[in-house]
Amino acid sequence: MAKYYYGSTISEIMRRIAIYGKGGIGKSTVTANLSLCLAEKGLRVMQIGCDPKADSTSLLLNGEEWPSVLEQVREGEPLKLENLVREGEGGVLCVECGGPSPGVGCAGRGIIAAFETLESLDAFEIYKPDVVIYDVLGDVVCGGFAMPIRSGYARDVFIVSSGERMALYAARNIAAAVENLSGRGYARLSGIIQNSRGVADEDQALDDLAVDTGSEVIARIPRDPVVQLCEDMGKTVIAGMPDSPLAQQYRAMADSILAVSREDGDD
Repeated sequence: MAKYYYGSTISEIMRRIAIYGKGGIGKSTVTANLSLCLAEKGLRVMQIGCDPKADSTSLLLNGEEWPSVLEQVREGEPLKLENLVREGEGGVLCVECGGPSPGVGCAGRGIIAAFETLESLDAFEIYKPDVVIYDVLGDVVCGGFAMPIRSGYARDVFIVSSGERMALYAARNIAAAVENLSGRGYARLSGIIQNSRGVADEDQALDDLAVDTGSEVIARIPRDPVVQLCEDMGKTVIAGMPDSPLAQQYRAMADSILAVSREDGDD
């Protein structure tokens, strides 16, 4: 039986963070750079990709594909934790939930099954991460994608958005979902991360989003060709161009996230 909520072994993890955002907004790029920034600080980080495309951790694995939890479940062979969790750049522990076969099954249910598999194998007890980061597609209508919010896995939610209309729309929906569930002792909205696209009045649009959702913009990541240059190498900015101004922006973002996220035991 899966061990949800704060009485479980997952509650022993120092920080539990979910990164949400509209598909295509650059959420996985932000998450991978965040993971590596935290690893630079000596923290043991586990990044769990919760997108059926299973591409959240590819930049931490130098572009190499790694079989997802659900792929290995479908194979029917006995599951081994070392085949589900792979150490990537900077020692970050990489996991991909994966999704159902195309056209068959619910992707959200796949996330639930993957989480239950990790817990049944005592992944959190064995690896003892200081930080777990869930990279989640911003479709919170489905219960599976909302699972990190509502089942005690994450304590802090950060939303990645640009100033584009659909990104802002998705961000407001995510914030509403967090608000609806926060009264039950689940995750709270802890900040907005602006992943800039260079649209008109973008800073103001994100400031308005923060006011509307009772949050704050904790980082503004500029639009920069360095991202694509590093991704072409199969790397994060932190690994590919560690001395670039953009890398420093990501490090400042990581500092802000550490400052506002809660350790277990905090109110």
